[in-house]
This record gives sequence, structure tokens and C-alpha cells, in this order.
Amino acid sequence: MLRYEIATLTIYMGTTAKAAEAVKAYTDSGESKGTLLGCWFADIGQLNQLIIFRGFDSVDELEAEREAVRRSSNPFGCAEFMTDMSLESYAPFPFLPPVSPAEDGPIYEIRTYQLKQGGLEPTIAAWEKAVPKRSEFSPLTISMFAVDGSQRITHIWPYKSLEERTKARTESVKAGAWPPVGGPDWLELDMKSTVAVPTAVSPLK
Repeated sequence: MLRYEIATLTIYMGTTAKAAEAVKAYTDSGESKGTLLGCWFADIGQLNQLIIFRGFDSVDELEAEREAVRRSSNPFGCAEFMTDMSLESYAPFPFLPPVSPAEDGPIYEIRTYQLKQGGLEPTIAAWEKAVPKRSEFSPLTISMFAVDGSQRITHIWPYKSLEERTKARTESVKAGAWPPVGGPDWLELDMKSTVAVPTAVSPLK
């Protein structure tokens, strides 16, 4: 896939299941473009967030869908459930395979780092060297760089449990497999992490 999108809907408490069903109905319909990959709710981090992760085969497909969602009076079929929406566009790190449905969770950590100017290419190069070794401790769903907004990268890691997450992160650092050599040199201090759990409609579970 050439582009990815993370849509974050701020929803009313207690509406997660209904909102997720609406997202599934929308993405399965002929109205939408792209492929639904993940539909998660935030469990640790900012709460009352529904996170929709989609893949697109072309820039034009993403842009057409972005305009349609922006102009819709009922985006994702969720107007009655949501109070806010943000849309972020990404391109994958070029050495990674396309994302496909998997059952690597049910814990997904979504981490975003702001980059120093000029830091994208060195970051990609550092990750390319480090990801194979780091993936021995736990798989990587995707790492991407933003093609809109601020200069940043986002990566998504699945885990079987929070305990497995702690173990994989601790052991990979202890073994020298992570962080990528030189990678942190290009990161700003503005970093955020969300731990999310799949809804019933999520292909990434």
C-alpha cells in the first residue's frame, strides 16, 4: 500500500461498539475507498477515542476519500457518536511490507515522535538496520512518516498482553536491539503513546 491514514474520532462514552459498527458499514459500502485495517479504542492514553487505520493503493485514492470524509455530514457514519475528528496521512517506511489483517494483538501500541528537521532519511536508514533484530522480540505492524502536518513518524506494535509489551521492550533494549543506533538523535521531545484494543470489527486483532 502506498498510503495509510489514521482517523481519530473523539466519541461519547459508551458508544464504542455502535460507532465501530458504523465504521464497518461505511468502509464495506461502495461509498468509501481504501481498506479498513484496524479499528481500535484507546485504553491507555487519551480516552474516548476510536482509532481507524486504513490503507490506500494510491495517493489519488487517499485524497479522494479524504475530501469525501471532510465534506460528509455523517463522516464514517458516526456523526451521532462523535464530537471531533482528526485525519492524518502517512507513507510507509519503504523497506516494510504492506500491512495485512493479522491476529498479533490484542494490545496495539501506537507511538508518534516529532522529528527534527532533516531527520527523516537518517531515521528510516536507522530503522531499516534495526527492525529485523527488534522484530525477534515482537512483531512490527508498520512504521510510517507523515505526509501532512508536522514532521513526524508513527509506528504500531502489537502485543499479546501488557506484560508481553513490557518484556519485549525491556529485553530488546537489554540486548542492544533497540532503539536504532543514531535514531534518537533525530527525535524531538514531543512524543506520545496510545495503547489501543481492537473493536469487534477490526481486521487487525
